[in-house]
Amino acid sequence: MFRVNENYLKLPGSYLFSTIGKKVNAYAAAHPEETVIRLGIGDVTQPLPPAVIAALHRAVDEMGNAATFHGYAPDLGYEFLRKAIAENDFQARGCKIDVDEIFVSDGAKSDSANIQEIFAADSRIAVCDPVYPVYVDSNVMAGRTGIYDAATETWSDVIYMPCTAENGFVPELPKERPDMIYLCFPNNPTGETLTKAQLQEWVDYANREGCVIIFDAAYEAYISQEDIPHSIYECEGARTCAIELRSFSKNAGFTGLRLAYTVVPKDLKDENGVSLNALWARRHGTKYNGAPYIVQRAGEAVYTPEGQAQIREMVGRYMKNASYILNGLKEAGYEVYGGVNSPYVWLKTPDQMTSWEFFDYLLEKAHVVGTPGSGFGPSGEHYFRLTAFGTYENTVQAVDRIKAL
Repeated sequence: MFRVNENYLKLPGSYLFSTIGKKVNAYAAAHPEETVIRLGIGDVTQPLPPAVIAALHRAVDEMGNAATFHGYAPDLGYEFLRKAIAENDFQARGCKIDVDEIFVSDGAKSDSANIQEIFAADSRIAVCDPVYPVYVDSNVMAGRTGIYDAATETWSDVIYMPCTAENGFVPELPKERPDMIYLCFPNNPTGETLTKAQLQEWVDYANREGCVIIFDAAYEAYISQEDIPHSIYECEGARTCAIELRSFSKNAGFTGLRLAYTVVPKDLKDENGVSLNALWARRHGTKYNGAPYIVQRAGEAVYTPEGQAQIREMVGRYMKNASYILNGLKEAGYEVYGGVNSPYVWLKTPDQMTSWEFFDYLLEKAHVVGTPGSGFGPSGEHYFRLTAFGTYENTVQAVDRIKAL
């Protein structure tokens, strides 16, 4: 009789956002007269920018013409998109990233889960706490995380780096040496950031200790302050120790189109001199057939002058929401963080409520949905995440409902 991969059986409970969805759907079914405002999942609500829509139409017309039809995409992605990425996201910021170091995919979530495949089975991981659950869960599936302790909601072989109000939500360098370090800044869920000097410390540490940093820069488009790096490759030495993940979902509204990319520099090699760029290229070519041509043309349009202007406007609207949430909750007496360089606001639950108690309280009393902080890790307990991706009208109404409690 066949057997399943037992690592999957180690995963505790259900996925965070599935649990939220079930709770909200049950409440909505029992209270059809109430209007529930959802500020939990980080999904965009504004329509795609006009430049992107126009590019999609042009690409669809090409696909309907025998002379311009396109089938499978190249393994790494079409050169027109990778060239636009290299020039605009990296070279324009003084980062030396070449076209053949960029791997186009259909989502940063997939890349963040799959990148661990190219590392040794006994690799030790370090994660910020709270943490985007995919980082840990994908390593659980790979068998790297040891034994789960339900009381502390931690894994024995994972190095947790607490990010709390006491340390400004900036992790300290780990006392134990990891092989892989997951960093996400601007951070999901706290909304906080690292300065360039702080990130340089991590790069120096990784090079000194022989670690790899997996740097999730999905929210870089929301950075507004000068000293916050948009890419880890702005730091000296990052090419020999860092992989960077990027997404078109949050900066350009591609959650329904699916497009992202991962950067693996050719200078990044293991202790035996094996190129991670070559390994990821092999994995990419073996397990992936490429993002659709029409979607990659849409991605290219993001980098046109029109596309850049429209995206800045889109991001500005979401950050207007973030500002309203941040300031409104401050006025109501809540302890709040984030919301300046990020579309997420991280708030302390009142009266020592657990994060799930506050979730139920908000849903029942204000009919507002957020995300319990404990779903992101032990240090997330007694915190709660709200997103700025709703409409402005719904955001204002949600905050006003919370202030009225």
